[in-house]
Amino acid sequence: MAEGLLRAVDIYKSFVGVQALKKVSFEINPGEIHCLAGENGSGKSTLIKVISGVYSPDSGYMEFGGKRYEKITPIDAIQSGIQVIYQDFSIFPNLTVMENLAFNSELADRRKIVNWKRMRKIATDAIAKINFKVDLDAMVGTLTVAEKQMIAISRALMFNTKLIIMDEPTTALTKREVRNLFNIILKLKERGIAILFVSHKLNEVFEISEKFTILRSGELVATGSTADLDSEKFSFFMTGREFQKKTFVPLNVSKEPIFQAKGIGMKSAFHDVSFDLRRGEIIGITGLLDSGRTELALSLFGIRPIDHGAVLVNGEEVKIINPQVAMQHKIGYVPEDRLSEGLFLTQSIADNIVISEIDSLANKIGILDHKRRSEEIERWVRELAISTPNPDNACQTLSGGNQQRVVLAKWLALNLDILILNGPTVGVDIGSKHDIHGILQKLAEEGLALLIISDDLPEVLENCSRILVMKSGSIVADLDAAKSDEKTILSYMM
Repeated sequence: MAEGLLRAVDIYKSFVGVQALKKVSFEINPGEIHCLAGENGSGKSTLIKVISGVYSPDSGYMEFGGKRYEKITPIDAIQSGIQVIYQDFSIFPNLTVMENLAFNSELADRRKIVNWKRMRKIATDAIAKINFKVDLDAMVGTLTVAEKQMIAISRALMFNTKLIIMDEPTTALTKREVRNLFNIILKLKERGIAILFVSHKLNEVFEISEKFTILRSGELVATGSTADLDSEKFSFFMTGREFQKKTFVPLNVSKEPIFQAKGIGMKSAFHDVSFDLRRGEIIGITGLLDSGRTELALSLFGIRPIDHGAVLVNGEEVKIINPQVAMQHKIGYVPEDRLSEGLFLTQSIADNIVISEIDSLANKIGILDHKRRSEEIERWVRELAISTPNPDNACQTLSGGNQQRVVLAKWLALNLDILILNGPTVGVDIGSKHDIHGILQKLAEEGLALLIISDDLPEVLENCSRILVMKSGSIVADLDAAKSDEKTILSYMM
């Protein structure tokens, strides 16, 4: 295999006194699948933007194909065969597939008159390179995340591409879609195209990558062959911490269930679902994307009420017709998408924490008790170890893991009996994931009843005492987590 597709040598980059990269060196060869890993704020995104010419390094230099650049531009990078696919794919949802694929070529050729036949040929050739089947006249905004990603890959391959950088490419994909993406990556490798795969997911690093580079706090901490890496080393390189795996064992489970579902169902989503949940217990519900698990989570909180069956809280039947009724019965819900459903990102961390209990923090005439408000904010920042220099900062300034802690604080402030968590650690880094799991286990030990809905099998195995597996809208297995493993769970899911 030829050497020297790309080298970054002793790269330094700072922003207003913050050192984002410190003497980072990195290289990738033709046809290599290389994982760039690191927690949020580690410098991954900054390094990508230096490689692609968006940022100029303060010192250090780049080499493309042996040619040295002290400073590069995005055009230099593209002409050297570098393409970046960001998390938003940089596509236009209000244009068709054909227009998204062909416009760059039309602009590059400085054509003044649109030739729709020529554009259709360009788009057809582009999707054929990865054997992608799609309606060229479909509006991109109507497509799935996986289809949008295929469009971005097809567009990247329209040029003399030698390296494709994929920034967190599997964040919103199902397991089946991830498998399809990996198959495409392997085919690109066969054609000599290198892939820089940016991720913080342990299983993906081992499954798809040959080489790895890990950044922490802007510095290179490890690089080498993935074959020499194991999960313990990966976690330590990522965080600088050694984790002791703590599998949840319920120690203080109530005799009587606090929550019961009896044959509940919702048309075209799930049917005949029954289970009991007790104080001090964590039950996991898992299944593929179309198994009905997400719809079940929404129904239990009243967002999409059930059509039939019964729900009992503390032994009494209740009609959870909306979230307000759920909250009246001390049920909370942490949504899968915290950014659009769980937080007011532009509002302060403090306001996000107390928003759910704002009425109780006011006096009889509706005036907010600022002392009590401050005490509540300080309490939850301390108890959940929310890392912020100032709770008055906007919530969007926090990392994903700290944002998730804010969502938890918002609900825990209501003194809940039952907490439903849909994908509790989606999009958070490995250190925050471990910390959040510790928080959930501690809450169960203190008597909270928790229901975790997740397709992260290690997560449910580590944190749940029972695991309910859903398939085609039904519960097909009720497993003792201590006696189960991923292979067993998958056998029911598939």
